[in-house]
Amino acid sequence: MAKKKPTLYEKLSTKRAVRIFWTVVIAPFALILVLLAMTAAGAFGKLPTFEELENPQSNVATEIITEDGKMLGTFHVESRTFVSYNELPTDIVAALVATEDARYYGHSGIDFISLARVALRTVGLGQNQGGGSTITQQLAKNLFKRKGFILTDKLKEWVTAVKLEHNYTKEEIIAMYLNTVFYGHNAYGVKTAAQTFFNKAPGDLAVQEAALLVGVVNAPTRYSPLSNPDNSLTRRNTVLRRMQSVGYLSRAQTDSLTALPIELDYHAVSHDEGSGTYFREMLRLVMQAEKPTRRQYLNDYDFLYELRRWESNPLYGWVHKNKKADGRPYDIYRDGLKIYTTVNSSMQLYAEQAVEERLKNEIQPYMDDQFKRTKVVFQGQTKAQIATLIANAMRYSDRYLEMEAVGATPEQIDAAFDKPTQMKLFTYKGLRDTLITPRDSIVHFKKMMRASFVAIEPSTGQVKAYVGGPNFRYFKYDNAKQGKRQCGSTIKPFVYTFAFSQLGLDPCTPVPNLPVTIETYSKEPWSPKEASRVEYNGEMHPLKWGLAHSRNNYTAWIMKQANAPEAVADFLHNMGIRSWIDPVHALALGTMDVSLYELVGAFTTFANKGVSTEPIFVTRIEDRAGNLISSFLPETTDAISEQTAYTTLQVLQEVVNNGTGYRLRGSYGFNGQMGGKTGTSQESRDAWFVGVTPKLVGGAWVGGEDQSVHPMRAGEGSVIALPIFGEFMKRVYADPKLGISQADVFETPPGGVTYRCDGVTELEPVTPEAAEEEFF
Repeated sequence: MAKKKPTLYEKLSTKRAVRIFWTVVIAPFALILVLLAMTAAGAFGKLPTFEELENPQSNVATEIITEDGKMLGTFHVESRTFVSYNELPTDIVAALVATEDARYYGHSGIDFISLARVALRTVGLGQNQGGGSTITQQLAKNLFKRKGFILTDKLKEWVTAVKLEHNYTKEEIIAMYLNTVFYGHNAYGVKTAAQTFFNKAPGDLAVQEAALLVGVVNAPTRYSPLSNPDNSLTRRNTVLRRMQSVGYLSRAQTDSLTALPIELDYHAVSHDEGSGTYFREMLRLVMQAEKPTRRQYLNDYDFLYELRRWESNPLYGWVHKNKKADGRPYDIYRDGLKIYTTVNSSMQLYAEQAVEERLKNEIQPYMDDQFKRTKVVFQGQTKAQIATLIANAMRYSDRYLEMEAVGATPEQIDAAFDKPTQMKLFTYKGLRDTLITPRDSIVHFKKMMRASFVAIEPSTGQVKAYVGGPNFRYFKYDNAKQGKRQCGSTIKPFVYTFAFSQLGLDPCTPVPNLPVTIETYSKEPWSPKEASRVEYNGEMHPLKWGLAHSRNNYTAWIMKQANAPEAVADFLHNMGIRSWIDPVHALALGTMDVSLYELVGAFTTFANKGVSTEPIFVTRIEDRAGNLISSFLPETTDAISEQTAYTTLQVLQEVVNNGTGYRLRGSYGFNGQMGGKTGTSQESRDAWFVGVTPKLVGGAWVGGEDQSVHPMRAGEGSVIALPIFGEFMKRVYADPKLGISQADVFETPPGGVTYRCDGVTELEPVTPEAAEEEFF
């Protein structure tokens, strides 16, 4: 049978179909290829270079890491920290691929099948079919943001995606993507997101948690588990079902997982939140410090000391002393550094808990009762002085500065501070909604007592815990290192050590219990009084009795024997007291202003066999790739002999066993070797306690922001500062992983002498009431 010839209509139809095919399919495809070639050649603008692809720029947060490997916090513009592919759980990789790019392992950066699907549905069916971008394209868009025409930007994105596929493995691209995307709530990158929403490392995420994070990326606000939990749950379950559709999850697993509620352990990404806030801020200030200038300091001594420290301490001003390979200084907010600190995460938590617990349950309730009873907040101040104090606080408030910035007059600002306003006030028992004038809110905060705590390992000088105040969000001032106050009787152990080291005295030297008068350089007699009524009965007591009971006359007796306050001041500096000390006889009673940080550091000399060690809180700094940039070792000085240190340890233990520190035995039941010293400044303005154990030295300070705010009674160091140390050590002793126990002992030096004081009136037993007395 002869083959039927196509009709004219059929010929025209075939030609038309071919023409349509060329017009609709081949021509656009060819045009796209031409445009891509032109884009690759740079016709539409600069593309990322090979070097830029190898080192994409992104704002990577600097990580602050504890000695036990926990992330304490970050310095960041965008809170982003990187993880490698090996640190990612398979669940989150599977969730990402199933949801965002099912053919990820089969394309080279562009999924033409997906693009054709989107084009067909958008053009042919009139449906807005967004998407079609591969994971690699999304990464290209995140890393190399463009602001040109939509078409040319999309072409550049495609070319960049192909280049990324050429330069990186599929695994590296997935890791880079998860490290760059935004998850909402200031969390950039999967590591920060896992920490923010679940308080976990990425490798510890459960399947449903990994699915939630992948789902959030599509629209961080719409799918936020905090702001829109219902949307987030729906989106999470969509991701889980897509994981099922590609065979990663079974039907039973999917049904079980989608039935689970969202369970968060939210930790806000903020410099004001989390653990170690005061420590992180102190670290930032040290690393970014400019070279000191004279006008910053009240005296030459403090200036010259800080200048020497800036020149000799490589961490002090680190960002100004170190350059990157390209010659630019490091940026701690963007360069993704890793700062390895000496802080122990558990000890830091225990210190923060101890400070918070004592302020919340004991110290502030006592002060609130005092304010209520006496109607007095600022003791010893006139109305004019109080008005000036409040006015100064107003000028530094955000409200005042904001009103001033928009041109408000002083009269308008003053009126605004007297207008009742609805606000949330911080208290140690939580935020309180109230209607109050801004001026009265300042008084509210002035009423709140402050406390700080520092713990240092004596053998290394490493700072293990650092609490600068009660709450960094509301109280920015650091009372651990920045603040300096009169240290009272906590200085006395150093005066006694001077006696042992320089005067040939020992703990058993008999001294009469009598008033002491010294003729000063000005020819004026100086005769210190005790803080409470005591009997000067002339009875002979061993020298250590004076320290145990914090008697001023015994410390003054030592100063009279020395008759060289300059030598004592130099001795104290050599022991680790870095602040200026006025070389007068009264220094023996702690009239100088010191920081808790330096005081605790100086006390470590006793437990470190006489070696004074400058406290250290960073061991090394690495770049984002793990390359070592800097390492740090403490500065040490042989301050006193090992025997002298051991002698002072003996008298410090008497303070705890039979003196003003007895509460550690009586109330806390500690039975291990432990020494310490209480201290209180005039009128109980500042309360101190420093405790010394064989492996840890810790100190606490308690006081008001203004020195006119203080307890009228029961404000001694033994009453309100010592318990912070006690609560801290109770937690430390209960944690076996820390390796610190009550079985630890102070090491006796070879040929060391232990003083028993036979034949001299020994220390009488101390009652709990007597242990609460503090003698300045």
